Amino acid sequence: MGWLLLAPTIAILGIFGIVPFLYVLYVAFHQWNPFGANPYMIYNGANNFRRLVFDNEFLTSIAFTLKFAFFAVLSEVVLGYFLAQLFMKEFPGRGLFRTIHTLPLIVAPIVVGSVWRLMTTPSIGIIPYLLKSWFGYDLNIGRDATMAFALTVIMDIWHWTPLVTLTLLAALVSLPKEPFEQAQIDGANRWQIFWHVTLPMIRPAILATVFIRLMDALRTVDEVWMLTGGGPGAATRYLGLHIWKIVFPKTDYGYGSATSVIVLYLTLVMCWLLYVALVARRGQKRAS
Repeated sequence: MGWLLLAPTIAILGIFGIVPFLYVLYVAFHQWNPFGANPYMIYNGANNFRRLVFDNEFLTSIAFTLKFAFFAVLSEVVLGYFLAQLFMKEFPGRGLFRTIHTLPLIVAPIVVGSVWRLMTTPSIGIIPYLLKSWFGYDLNIGRDATMAFALTVIMDIWHWTPLVTLTLLAALVSLPKEPFEQAQIDGANRWQIFWHVTLPMIRPAILATVFIRLMDALRTVDEVWMLTGGGPGAATRYLGLHIWKIVFPKTDYGYGSATSVIVLYLTLVMCWLLYVALVARRGQKRAS
């Protein structure tokens, strides 16, 4: 009876998840350019995967993507935790502030990228104007690779920190009060309470949040495409955008599919390593 109840969900997952993945995996072992001289699939074994090993653009894209994911996800988790702690307290306008803080979540990524592009355009953007007025700095993300990278990270933080905040807030609200009261009776300070009481109990929520945001960060496309187009040079050409440029402008579907499979594999490996590290550390503490 239980399997019958799960049948609709399994069917939807199979149709929209497993079947497309198997098709992409099949295409990855073929040379296929439907708009080229030969529009048919030609089996070429693992040649597409061999190309990846020597593709400098792909390797550079991995490096930039990992750096982007590290700074964005880490900042979102830290900032989201402090905001969640802030929302736990009573203060005037808390409900309004919560609502305003959550608004970025309902904005489509393509719109977020467009708005940030307008805000950073040298001639009309508010950000270049303020930087010029206050610090004398001429911002032009079309030629400044460091600032282009930094702005993609800041844009991602602005857009997705509310999700982290809501997740951690739900975890904090559900925590029992007894362990905190006992820790205070034992004379623990705020840092000790956080490290030995709060953090272990909200670790599953943090882990789930990091998994979700890490997977999103590794495949981000639309926001970065609208803000920088992947430039200047390849400074913001992250993996999702790199795959998009292979598949659509170049219509190299076989190589693009192989790249997608490798990105999926890297994402799963990173999530697994993170999970093992956190669970193993938790197990060692319990054993001691």
